[in-house]
Amino acid sequence: MTESKINILPEFITNKIAAGEVVQRPESVVKELLENAIDANAQNVELYIKDAGKSLIMVADDGDGMTADDAKKSVLRHATSKIKDYDDLERIATYGFRGEALSSIAAVSILEIKTERREDDLGTLIRVEDGTSIIEESGSFSKGTSVSVKNLFFNTPARRNFLKTNATELKHVTDTFKRAALSYKELGFKMYNDGELVYDLPPASLDDRIAALFSENTIDALVEVEELTDYVNVTGYVSKPTFLRKNKGDQYLFINKRPVSSKTINHAVFTAYENILEKGEYPFFVLFLDLDPAKVDINIHPSKLEVKFDDDNGIYAVVNAVVKKTLGSYDLVPSMSFNRPIEDREKLLFNSYNRVEKNDFGDRPSNSSSQVSSQPREIRTYSDDEIDQLFDNMNTDIKRNAPAEPVSHPFETAREAEYHSAGGVSATKGNDDSDDDMENASFIVLLHKKYILTQIKTGLMIIDHHVAHERILYEEALAAFEADLPFSQQLLFSQQIKLDPGEFELLKELYGHIHKLGFEIKFLTRNNVLIEGVPSDVNVGDEAETLRGILDEYRKNMVEKQLEVRDNLAKSWSCKAAVKAGDKLTVPEMKMLIERLFATSMPYVCPHGRPIVIKIPLVEFDRRFGRT
Repeated sequence: MTESKINILPEFITNKIAAGEVVQRPESVVKELLENAIDANAQNVELYIKDAGKSLIMVADDGDGMTADDAKKSVLRHATSKIKDYDDLERIATYGFRGEALSSIAAVSILEIKTERREDDLGTLIRVEDGTSIIEESGSFSKGTSVSVKNLFFNTPARRNFLKTNATELKHVTDTFKRAALSYKELGFKMYNDGELVYDLPPASLDDRIAALFSENTIDALVEVEELTDYVNVTGYVSKPTFLRKNKGDQYLFINKRPVSSKTINHAVFTAYENILEKGEYPFFVLFLDLDPAKVDINIHPSKLEVKFDDDNGIYAVVNAVVKKTLGSYDLVPSMSFNRPIEDREKLLFNSYNRVEKNDFGDRPSNSSSQVSSQPREIRTYSDDEIDQLFDNMNTDIKRNAPAEPVSHPFETAREAEYHSAGGVSATKGNDDSDDDMENASFIVLLHKKYILTQIKTGLMIIDHHVAHERILYEEALAAFEADLPFSQQLLFSQQIKLDPGEFELLKELYGHIHKLGFEIKFLTRNNVLIEGVPSDVNVGDEAETLRGILDEYRKNMVEKQLEVRDNLAKSWSCKAAVKAGDKLTVPEMKMLIERLFATSMPYVCPHGRPIVIKIPLVEFDRRFGRT
């Protein structure tokens, strides 16, 4: 008789396979347990985390509780109190319904449930240690249910090895807690991490809940959304253009109070910002969509995060129109006009280095070194004295070493030199036709507080001052990591800020590198840190915002680009510490920025790949004005 090749897998193996779909990391367990607590009609929910959830995850609620029989059934596969027949699948009104969560968790951890109903004198304790045998005991417990998950993935070491650092896992746990707290603002939530109370959220309005979870002034940067229709109700908040983020994770979407992920909705919102968003920017939003449960399918994946609508195009159109209307009503979307492009436009190319003469900004400022070297240029910073030497012309060393004849400033024209040498009186005494000053005069201006414009011999050079400063800070950061000689500007008054648990853990992991940049930080209790010193490039008053921004940008790069630690941190630092669009620069500051830019190894492209310098040739102006 031929031996059969088809085997029926034992139940303990099938349980572990199924668990892989539901329990992917500690955050998955937190999500399922929080959902069960909310479904149990709890008014207060507490989350306890140890070792980022790897050692312990416990969720305690004051909900309905369970009988002994129900408690034993709850850890079996496909056991649920949420649905009874097929018709219930068409109108799911609870978080859970598949009956897979507790059985999947029990298959990969040590699970313990303590539960007691309000009307009972004794409660029930259920313990599952190997995913199969169930231990039952009676006792007196708090009213409601407490579920403890210990040593997650202890019996599946391969899965445990794939977990990320504590900072990363705790960030995911915190995000899931925030989503549950936003969804049910009328409930009380607490979160403890390694014994410390991180969040204490009493029942509140959505405004107050957002302020408690993010920051008190967040609500000031948001615009309220409210549109009620027969098909779908859209409520919540979207960010003003001044509050655009670099992080995709700051979008919170809820369908019938269920936190979900929907590319359709996200794209609808992003498109509403189409004339505002720049590359890599994302709006912050908290949006609630309420519609008939029969018109949305949430039973796509065991995680229940993905959804499908019976009319994707209709939902897209409604959300897009509502967000556009909201932004437009606050006059936040700038008007734009477009001209027909000129035919045969030349493509932008990066020219190779050429030697330049005075007043020619063809590749770099004319006061850069005239010697061409194949070796990389040395990266350096400038002291206050050096800045004075370059731009004040009043420094003692300059006056001591000044040549007998006046020396023109590298940015000056012949007329400007004559003007200064005559003590502010034109040396030509009104003879304006004696030379070609006006034709050759150079200038440097800031356009709309975003772009530096200056004349070059062949036309016009435009520099994006933000990405130019990014390139400078990026290379200086890499040099600081190598030199290991941190220089910190001490604060007159130390600043204490509170981070969320994920940010706190990440800062501790990165502090060795961040210290080299010039940050002096003390770690306090309850996720508080004290900023005592910062790098000199950080503006006064921006210390806390810059530090948070570095951590957010680092996390985003870690997920999306998987950069090496020092490269990631250098890019994160340069992005958050650089001057921003809208920051005003003086003429000396613009000149110094150009000097520092062309001392870098690659002054044409920012660390993220965006162009820094654009040149418009004079022939292009002539062509547009019909001179050719």
